Amino acid sequence: MNKFQDHNPASITAPAHESLVPKVQIREGLLIFLLAAIQFTHMMDFVIMMPLGPQLMRVFSISPSKFGLLVSAYTFSAAIAGFVSALFIDRFDRKHALLALYVGFIVGTLGCALAPNYELLLLARVVAGGFGGVLGALVLAVIGDAIPEQRRGAATGRVMAAFSVASIAGIPVGLYLASEMSWHAPFYLLVGLSVVILLVGARFLPPMHGHLTNARRGNPFRALQAMVVQPNLQWAMALTVTLTMAGFLVVPFISPYMVANVGFTERDLSYIYLFGGLATVFTSQWAGRLADRYGKHFIFRWAAILSIIPIVLITNLPPVGMVLALTVSTFFFILFGARFVPAMSLVTSSVEPELRGSFMSINSSVQQLGAGIAAFVSGLIVQETASGTLTHYNWVGIMASVVTLVAVWTVSRVRSVG
Repeated sequence: MNKFQDHNPASITAPAHESLVPKVQIREGLLIFLLAAIQFTHMMDFVIMMPLGPQLMRVFSISPSKFGLLVSAYTFSAAIAGFVSALFIDRFDRKHALLALYVGFIVGTLGCALAPNYELLLLARVVAGGFGGVLGALVLAVIGDAIPEQRRGAATGRVMAAFSVASIAGIPVGLYLASEMSWHAPFYLLVGLSVVILLVGARFLPPMHGHLTNARRGNPFRALQAMVVQPNLQWAMALTVTLTMAGFLVVPFISPYMVANVGFTERDLSYIYLFGGLATVFTSQWAGRLADRYGKHFIFRWAAILSIIPIVLITNLPPVGMVLALTVSTFFFILFGARFVPAMSLVTSSVEPELRGSFMSINSSVQQLGAGIAAFVSGLIVQETASGTLTHYNWVGIMASVVTLVAVWTVSRVRSVG
C-alpha cells in the first residue's frame, strides 16, 4: 500500500476556495493514502465474492441465480442506504461520518465471516453493503473537497487503484486462505485489517467540515429534490449507472465461467486478479493523469470504446491455454479501470462542494442499483447445463457492449462545475 503515499508529500496547496480540508493538519499524500486504505478494504470485501463464486456455489449447492443474488444483495442494500444517507450526510464532519460508516462496515464483514449458511451470509452481505456503499461515496466526496480540480483526476486514479491492490494482494491471499481453510477465512482477514485502518484513521484524519460553511439548511427532502432535478447531475447519474451496468453484467460470472468453461481450477483464479491488478495499479493512475492533461471526456470515450473488445472476447472464450485467457482477462481489467477513473473524476466535479457529499451518496446509490440490477439480470441469463458448463454468457457480453455505447453518448452531456 505504500505506493499511494508520496515519498516527499507536499501539503495541500490549493487556494482556500478550492480545498475544504485544513491544509495545516494533513499532507495531501497522507490523506490519499488513508482514503486508499479504506477504499481497499471495502473494495476487497465486495470483489472477493466473485472469485469465491465457484466455491460458494459448490458448498451451498446454489444455482447461478442464487449466487447472483449474493452479489446484488450487497449492491441493492448500498443503493437504499445511499439514498437515505443523502438526506443528512452533508450535515456532519466528513471524518466523523467516515469513521462511523467504517465501524458499521466492519460489523457487516464480521457477520460474513461468522455466517454458517447461505441465508445468514445473504443477510450479512446486506449489512456490509449498506455501510460499504455509502463509505465509497464519502471517500470520493472527500477527494472532491480536498483536492483541487486540476489534480483531481490523478488523485481519483490513485485512490481507485485500491481496486488493483485488492486484486494483486487481497484476492490471491483470500483465495489461498479459502482453499486451504474455508471461504470464511478471507472475511476474518478483512476484519482484522479494517480494525487497524480504523485506528490509524481515527488518529491521523483531520476534521473535515469546510463543506459546512456554505451548507444549505432547510427541509432535506426539498433540498434533495432540488438537487436531483438539475440536468447536469441527472446526466452524471446516467453516466454512472450505464458505466456500472456495462461492467457488472460481465464481472460476477468471470470466475465461474473460467472454471466451468475455459478450464481453470479454483486456485488458478487468483492469477486473473493478480495480473489484472498488477496492470491496472499503473494504468488507472496513468488514465487519471491523461484525463487531467487531455480532458476527462476524451480519455473516457476512447477507453470505453476500446473496452468493448475484451468484453466480447471474455464472454465468448472457449477452452484455451492459460496464457491466452489471462491476456484477455487482463486487457478487460485494464480498460475497465481506464474508463472508470475519468468518469468518476468527472462526476465528482459535476456538483458544488456544499452538495457534494449528498450527491455522491445519491450517485453511489445509483451506481450500486445499476450493479445490482446488472448482476441479477446476468444471473437470470447465464444458465448451468447438466455437464456443469455455463451457457448464454455471450448474450451478456452483447448487452454490456450496447450499454457501453450508451455511456459513451451520455458522457458528452456532463460538465464540470467545481
